[in-house]
Amino acid sequence: MSPAVRAVADPVRWRILGALAAEDLCVCHLTADLGLAQPLVSHHLRVLREAGLVEAERAGRWTYYRLRRAALAAAAREVAGLGRGTARAGRRPCC
Repeated sequence: MSPAVRAVADPVRWRILGALAAEDLCVCHLTADLGLAQPLVSHHLRVLREAGLVEAERAGRWTYYRLRRAALAAAAREVAGLGRGTARAGRRPCC
């Protein structure tokens, strides 16, 4: 499983991605909109950045975050691929 898929599995990060789908936001917007503490939002943004799902852009004293839509689409294709596995005729025996 890719880091991007693992990153979106967290409910807080999923909410952040949903907020960023509508517009670019800074941490102060996300803390207010999601009702979360700034350190928590910053932590989750770091995880999303490291997974390649969001990118940051400095604007004066503020940093705005936006989705990397191509990376998000790749993660969606990976998840969709899980459902295309081959069907087995039986079960593996237990140990």
